Amino acid sequence: MKVSVRSLAIRLALAAAGSMAVVASASAADVVVLAPDAPPPVRYEAVPAPRAGYAWDRGHWSWEDGRYVWERGHWEIARVGHRWVGGHWVPRGPHWVWIPGHWA
Repeated sequence: MKVSVRSLAIRLALAAAGSMAVVASASAADVVVLAPDAPPPVRYEAVPAPRAGYAWDRGHWSWEDGRYVWERGHWEIARVGHRWVGGHWVPRGPHWVWIPGHWA
């Protein structure tokens, strides 16, 4: 992902504020979700039986209105020749960044 100097400056300023930030970068398609703390432990949901033409996207914590909120798992329509990579949180400095689920 290419990040402009302006976009990086905005992200750092918002991160320094110590609160959640959703930042649009130079490319309108890039949205970065920052959370000040690590997400709670993952909740384990019953995974449904495989469904032809779909991939299961397990539940995860999302950051909304200054707090973590549980998002239940759901089906994603399969893309032939691709595999689903579930979204996940990664630590970046003192904050956490959401990496959205995607087809690889």
